[in-house]
Amino acid sequence: MKYLSTRGDATPRRFCEILLEGLAPDGGLYLPERYPQVDAATLARWRGLSYADLAFEILSLFIDDIPPADLKRLVHTTYTEATFGTRAITPLKKLEDGLHLEALSNGPTLAFKDMAMQLLGRLFEFELARRGEHLNILGATSGDTGSAAEYAMRGKRGIHVFMLSPHGRMSPFQQAQMFSLQDANIHNLAIEGVFDDCQDIVKAVSNDLEFKRRWKIGTVNSINWARLLAQVVYYFAGYFQAAQSDDGVVSFAVPSGNFGNICAGHVARRMGLPIKRLVLATNENDVLDEFFRTGTYRPRGAAETHETSSPSMDISKASNFERFVFDLVGRDGARTGALFGEALSRQGGFTVTREEFARIPGYGFVSGTSTHADRLATIRGTWQRCNVLIDTHTADGLKVAREHLEPGVPMIVLETALPAKFAATVAEAFADSGSPAPVPEVPAALAGIERLPRRFTVLPADTARVQQHIAAHAG
Repeated sequence: MKYLSTRGDATPRRFCEILLEGLAPDGGLYLPERYPQVDAATLARWRGLSYADLAFEILSLFIDDIPPADLKRLVHTTYTEATFGTRAITPLKKLEDGLHLEALSNGPTLAFKDMAMQLLGRLFEFELARRGEHLNILGATSGDTGSAAEYAMRGKRGIHVFMLSPHGRMSPFQQAQMFSLQDANIHNLAIEGVFDDCQDIVKAVSNDLEFKRRWKIGTVNSINWARLLAQVVYYFAGYFQAAQSDDGVVSFAVPSGNFGNICAGHVARRMGLPIKRLVLATNENDVLDEFFRTGTYRPRGAAETHETSSPSMDISKASNFERFVFDLVGRDGARTGALFGEALSRQGGFTVTREEFARIPGYGFVSGTSTHADRLATIRGTWQRCNVLIDTHTADGLKVAREHLEPGVPMIVLETALPAKFAATVAEAFADSGSPAPVPEVPAALAGIERLPRRFTVLPADTARVQQHIAAHAG
């Protein structure tokens, strides 16, 4: 299996060549040169597998430069009941007929990012040891990616993590998860700006090839193909639990900010997994919803990016979106490069052609948006009707999912995080309900985390200042 860039660099690269990188040299994102195809017979063979064995089968289709025995060991040491709290790893919870919640937040940081990040940490450590090298990981987070990456990488040999987050814009629990870590290889940088400023800095550093090579910079954001690939697995796992037979179809609803989570669903669907609809849900930062309704992609500036009660989706520049557009325009690297390079920088956005827009239904995408009031109503209603407590981001996904239910097609909502991470908003949802608010359960390992000492550095939204900090503290 070889990989190419969405912007036209067709230099064939194998998985381990791109594992430790972020952007391709031309600024594009890596994708496989083809999507492996899965037929009904393969689905039937995979149906009874454990999550770890299923992950091994799927990853093996994309990774042929890690010995199978090593890959199987890495996968089996990642997806364990001890780490994820259940043998099923991603159990399905029925909310009502035809509507399910796939639990993705039982990992160490209570968010779906653990599903991929726990594996990514082991892949990084394996490959760095094989090469005898070290890596300085640079990432940006709007809330959950940072803690998932840091918990996966803390103490790992040959790895230092530099994680950028928007200063003061995460929930108190999210901040505590990251900033309370005292490991010497973890460096938290609170950037004076919004998430998009953090993400822009990560991309700018990744595009500075001399700096990137000198300081051996890698990424853990979903621009890293390995992370997105690991997320493909839980679409198959959810399908097997919801579909009674291997010719059945299901739909998935996905709260979306940076487009990585739902892009994994796009990959699964392209592989042949019988997904009817990929339902994209945004919050008030509705750039992606606008695109799927109109064909216009119009990222907002920092001043227009709303601070919401589902903060991990307070994103206006969806970095993974380029992967989908590359497929949408017929895998034309020059066209994709023009859209995400010149058009974005000069015009602030782009509109795809009428012919390209007409292709979107063929990829299964539909979309919708959710507001703060919607979130509160969905959290309250789900508890009252189903006795299930959900977080604010999952509420966005569930609200939009209900708008796209179809008879006979199970709808699976991907859980984003556990409600303990957003306890204040959960309490607000019940403020005028006349009944006491349920108290989100906090795992014992994280009890009292908001009272722990914190270690972080505040920096301006300036690429040069971040580079100076990396150079001073790199491993």
